[in-house]
Amino acid sequence: MSIKPSHITQRPRRLRRTATLRRMVRETTLSVDDLIYPMFVMEGAEQKVEITSMPGCYRYSLDLLLKEIAEVSSLGINAIALFPVIPEYKKDDTGTESYNPKGLVPQTIEAIKQAVPEIVVITDVALDPFTTHGHDGLIDENGTILNDQTVEVLVKMALAQAAAGADFVAPSDMMDGRVGAIRQALDAEGYSNVGILAYSAKYASAYYGPFRDALDSAPKFGDKKTYQMDIANAREALKEVQLDIAEGADIVMVKPALAYLDIIQQIRRTTQLPIAAYNVSGEYAMIKAAAQMGWIDEKQMILESLTSIKRAGADLILTYFAKEVALIKKYEV
Repeated sequence: MSIKPSHITQRPRRLRRTATLRRMVRETTLSVDDLIYPMFVMEGAEQKVEITSMPGCYRYSLDLLLKEIAEVSSLGINAIALFPVIPEYKKDDTGTESYNPKGLVPQTIEAIKQAVPEIVVITDVALDPFTTHGHDGLIDENGTILNDQTVEVLVKMALAQAAAGADFVAPSDMMDGRVGAIRQALDAEGYSNVGILAYSAKYASAYYGPFRDALDSAPKFGDKKTYQMDIANAREALKEVQLDIAEGADIVMVKPALAYLDIIQQIRRTTQLPIAAYNVSGEYAMIKAAAQMGWIDEKQMILESLTSIKRAGADLILTYFAKEVALIKKYEV
């Protein structure tokens, strides 16, 4: 016997009936304006080297990096996050190259600002690309990561980047007190307009492997669990965010993104500041690998993943998919 559901007064499917209706009632939208493109720069000329564990991502020498930035800017991407590949002979135990005013990062910032002045340049403030040991801080004879001594070097690094023209410095080291120290130093040196994008809740995650391949920055001993956050903790993330805001952060960030959507959502409830999320290299590599095997619809997986990050409460997303999303949006009907 056929029974008609005549008692149904609400039919949510009415609003899903056509693509136009679905767009009209869509609660979360993903825009190119939301995206920040992480990019890797290395020394040399006419160099473009693909990162094996991150298909479609490259290390660029400065000349080719500028061409790539001009292209991504033309696609509507408003900001890049810059990461340097430092040759071994310029690394030491204390990361002195990190604050060299003539180093790779300051030279790159200056060149970008001359070539594509409208692009927002966000620079990484951490020692791991510059140290022989691959840790984000200075170490003592026992292998302990030193907090306050590291912060002193991070301040020098941030000042060198600000002097070169960075729009935002982004301390990613997770040392205690570094946001306040950097803010105080920037203001004292006349860089009050330079913002701080703080890696506020950065977890000691397994998702960073391909990124460390890209920079050759994996730690040579131990791990980063004494300064990056325990993957099991949520309340601690709220505490870290509150501290960074009190110290002067302009934007707070969660890293990684997809395994920490709950953290993004909880932080969204506690602050009116913009929240960024880093869709990290491991998240990128998993989608790329599955797509290469033909197991997924890559385009739809990218859009679904990034939309979930926005839905959780992020305003901005650092993602290696930024250029692909920009191209999708450009030709989207």
